[in-house]
This record gives sequence, C-alpha cells and structure tokens, in this order.
Amino acid sequence: MYAKTSHSGLRFFAHAPGAPTCALGLESVAHHLLKLELATAAREAGAHAELEVPGPDRTWRADVLATDPTGNWRTALEAQLAPITSADITARTEKMHTDGVTSIWFSDRPRPPWLGTVPSVRLERPEGTKNLTVAEGLVKFSARGWRPVPAGLPQFLTWAFAGRIVTHTPRTPLWYPQRSLATVWTAPQYIAAEDTHLLEEERRQHEYETRRAALRAAQEKKRDEIRAKNAISRAKALEEATAAEQAARTAQTGRLREVAIRFRPGIDPTLAKLADEHGVTATVGWSTGDPRYAGGVPLVDENGVPVAVFDPDPGRVRGHAFRLLAGLLLIFPSQPSQRRFEKATKRAKRRPIDGYQTGFVGAPPSGPARPRPHISSSVLICTCTTPQLVARIQNAEYPAEPSDQMGPAAALFRPQCRACGGKYEKPWRRIGSAPINRTSSPEN
Repeated sequence: MYAKTSHSGLRFFAHAPGAPTCALGLESVAHHLLKLELATAAREAGAHAELEVPGPDRTWRADVLATDPTGNWRTALEAQLAPITSADITARTEKMHTDGVTSIWFSDRPRPPWLGTVPSVRLERPEGTKNLTVAEGLVKFSARGWRPVPAGLPQFLTWAFAGRIVTHTPRTPLWYPQRSLATVWTAPQYIAAEDTHLLEEERRQHEYETRRAALRAAQEKKRDEIRAKNAISRAKALEEATAAEQAARTAQTGRLREVAIRFRPGIDPTLAKLADEHGVTATVGWSTGDPRYAGGVPLVDENGVPVAVFDPDPGRVRGHAFRLLAGLLLIFPSQPSQRRFEKATKRAKRRPIDGYQTGFVGAPPSGPARPRPHISSSVLICTCTTPQLVARIQNAEYPAEPSDQMGPAAALFRPQCRACGGKYEKPWRRIGSAPINRTSSPEN
C-alpha cells in the first residue's frame, strides 16, 4: 500500500497495483473514505475507533468499532453505500446487538431506501465545505411536529455516545422536505415534548367530543319536543279536515269534486297507487276546494278521513294547510312536479322537521284528462226492480246495493247487476269491505 491524499485533503492508504487480494482491496474508494471519516469523527467525539473489527464468532465485521475509553459501551459505525434490503440490514443490526454491540448506519447517497428502518442517518457534504453533516435522521420536536436539526458528524456522534440523543419512533408528523422516517434520532426532552403535545391533543379532542355530544343531545331533545307538538298539531288538523269532509258530504256541494274526478290528470293512477302500495281504498273527497289542501285534491278513505292529497300547490302551503299536509302523503302527477314542490318548499324554508312524505305517479305530462264517456244507448242499463249489484274495485268484486245517496266509491266505479247483466246508473253504496272474489291483475 502507499499513502495518498484525497481532493478534500484527507490522507489515506491505497493498494498498489498488483497487490495481493484482501478485504480492504474489495471495497470501493468511496466506501473506504467514508469509513475513515467515521473513524476520524468518532475519535473527535472522544471514543476509541478501530476499522474492520470482527464479531466474537466472526459472523459480522464492523466497518468502524467505536468504544468507550472506560469500556462501558461499544458501537459499530457502518458505512452502507451498496444496495441492501431492509430485511438484511435489520438482520445484521440484530446480530450485532445480540453480541452487545449497538450500531449506527450511515450513507451519503441521496435516497437510501433503508433509511429509518434501523438506527441511521443520511450524510451530505455542503458545497464549499470539507466536513460531513447530518442531512436526515436527526430531529427535534417543535410546535406540533418534528423538524430536522443540522449537525456536523463529530457533534452527532458526541451526542449519540453520551446518550444525549436516542432513537425514537415519531407519533406526530415529520416536517421534512424529503420523506418521513420510521426511526429518527432526537433528545429525550423532545420525546417528552411530543408526549405532552399528544396528551394535550387528546384532552382537547375529548372536550370537543363532549361538547358535540351535549349539543347533539340538546338538538335531539328539541327535535323530540317539536315532534310531540307536531303530532298534536297534525292530529288536530286531520280532525278538522275530517269534520270539513263530513260537512261537505252533508251539503252535497260536489261540483269541484266532479271536475277533479273528470278533468284532473293522475287521479285514477293515484287511487290505484294508494290501494296497491298502501292498502287504502280511497276516493276523491267532497271537500275538494277547501284551502287546507293548498289547491290539491283530498283523497279520503271509506270513513271520510283524509289519507293523502293529490298535487298541492307549494305557494299555498301555509297555516292550516301546512299543519295538515305535513302529516299526510302528498302524491304528484309526475316526478318533475314532485321535485318542484320539494324545491319550492325548501327554498321557502317552510318544511316540517321530518320533511314531507311525497310520491308520484306516471300521469300524462300535459293536457287535461279525457272526460269519462257517457254510457251509450247500446250499453245495457239495469232496470230490475230488485237489482243484485256487485262492484269491481281494484281487481276485486264487492257486494253493493241501491242507496238514497251516492257513497264514496260511487264517484269512481259503476256496479253491475248480476240478474240482468246491465250497468246500474242510480245511487248505490258498497255493503261490506270483504271482497266476494279477487280477479287476476292485468299483468297475469
């Protein structure tokens, strides 16, 4: 070997050409120079440093073995420039630790993939200087996260040998311009600062969740109170609407009702929807035109109790109409009309706390409904003295009889006489709610 001096002024020995092969001869110049700088820095930090020291069973060899002059500790300083997997570097670290030797791994490459897997730092030589400094791996806790700490290599080793810095797994963000690391070097007081920060964050989070829970409980209690008041208000509104329906039936003022039945598109599909989807046999109410329905058509059951409102006007939903419609099913002739109602009531900020219950049917988009055709002279009309009536309502036949007044079903359905087979045109009413027999639906 012969003595040489590097471009940075460092003196070292190099193998002469044709010299016998040895362990040092297989190393790159960069690796050998980094080992020399590690040894020099370790001596500046007050440690005894030797190169290429084998382990007790010779299964590992330390690039530089730094030892305490008093013999209290031994640390291997490893210069790792060649590619290595995280599994291999971890295995080598654990093997040294088994023999009582801690290790620190160093690299001056831009992005060593194993950095942070084991106790390690990345070194760099700032432009215009001769000394190596720690570029990654040495941090301090500041504010809410970790920030890098610049330090020369001898200073870093001085802190590490004295136990003033230790390895740590961060639990808060690393404010690095590069990537975050799983293991870093820091002082114990910064670990304590991170613990204090996390405890404070946990306390603040607990207080926040407690306030949120109390606010949600108060909001839910208020909603329950509103729902209870609404239930009373809606029940009263339904009772008043039922009374208005009974009064309308007694007064027999059914002109608007007849107009709604004959010319309002979507009435028949709506009644079918109520029967098929909700199990309610309904008809158009005699109280059609009452302002409490907001311009819609009331649909009532056999007892005259409103069960739904067809196509109400959102601009007229106020006062009694609001209280009644908030508790009834609202059915619209099309989905666009349903959406217009919901959008208008939302924009007006006049909505029940639990929203409106709405639906739609596939009625024709425009144009009035065709009036029901009159019975022509070719159709047989019942003239029996004692008619035997049966009414077909929603795919089922129900017993019926002549009556002095038209019942609710008489506005939409015509019974047939079993005796003569003719249509019965006079007032009638259904006798019972149980069907005689159920016929097949058109789909079947």
